[in-house]
Amino acid sequence: MTLDPARYRRELADAIAATGALTDPALREAVERVPRELFLGNAVYRPNGTAWVPVRREETGEDEWLRLAYADRTWVTQVNGTDARNATGPVSGNPTSSSTLPSLVVRMLQLADVRDGNKVLEIGTGTGYSTAILAHRLGEENVTSVEYDPGLARHAAAHLEAAGYAPALVVGDGLQGHKERAEYDAIVATCAVRHIPVPWLWQVAPGGTITTTLGGWMLASGLIRLTVGDDGSATGNFTGDAVSYMLARPHERPPRPVFFRHQGQMRTSRVDPGVLEDWTGHFVAQLAAPSAELMTTSDGVVLVDVATGSQAWTEPDGDGWTVHQHGPLWLWDQVEDAVMTWQAAGSPGQSAFGMTVDAAHRQTVWIGSPDGPSWQLPV
Repeated sequence: MTLDPARYRRELADAIAATGALTDPALREAVERVPRELFLGNAVYRPNGTAWVPVRREETGEDEWLRLAYADRTWVTQVNGTDARNATGPVSGNPTSSSTLPSLVVRMLQLADVRDGNKVLEIGTGTGYSTAILAHRLGEENVTSVEYDPGLARHAAAHLEAAGYAPALVVGDGLQGHKERAEYDAIVATCAVRHIPVPWLWQVAPGGTITTTLGGWMLASGLIRLTVGDDGSATGNFTGDAVSYMLARPHERPPRPVFFRHQGQMRTSRVDPGVLEDWTGHFVAQLAAPSAELMTTSDGVVLVDVATGSQAWTEPDGDGWTVHQHGPLWLWDQVEDAVMTWQAAGSPGQSAFGMTVDAAHRQTVWIGSPDGPSWQLPV
């Protein structure tokens, strides 16, 4: 039987449209035309317990490879710098590049509200698939994409050329944007950032937008679109989508200090650590202790501050919880105060949160309005 990749693309577009996430006819056409299987190369990783197992095109057969390519899921293509195509067996570590699920690519572009004639800067070329979607939607002359990893950039360029697209591709630090082709009507980031890079604010035309996920070292995140003002300020609201991306490499966590379970200062916790399992509760905790990492155990949670070595950990105590804190920062105090502030506001979902960047580039996340409870981001 002759395989028909176009059928798989139409079925993918139908599936995304059925969720209500694909309403732009021109963007739908892009999904139906861009060959995602080409951008996956010849191998991807599939999770298997604590390891990542390479899945190769020649092993799956062409029909199964097309089904894999047009599944609406993220496929990891690089782990700790090792491309799936080069892996000789299972690999342990953290993903460092992936092909984002197509519905999220669409969600980001529709949130950015890209329109005919817009100039867009994409941060994170990755495999080049989302770049191709942009180039098809807007015309390649209106798309600039920056990739940090030279090897990934080479492969993406080859994929795009093979697919018939020639947007402007740049190898460099996407957090610096690309001023040579500014101003842009929109910046769309396919990586998370701990704060909005100042160069982005100056490279977007007044009234333009920045669409990104705000992430951090606790691995909480929130999707937001900001509108940029004449003076480099910006404001916007989080969408509430449970969306996460890998942190931009310059924003990645430094090595974690060793955790020793110091007894430290002990007291009864005022909040149940289980609240950090909530998408928004987790996000609030990260706002309160932005330089800390979060780990979960069978007994509760552990916080370790990578800057100071401070730590906090919880353990069950009858019907409540005991918290231990050690070091110059009382991490649980910070998290507890923030969580209780959020709860006092009614524990709203993340869509009730917004963000403001003022003209001096101070960056603040708030609940309800800029006058509501707020937290400063590390810049």
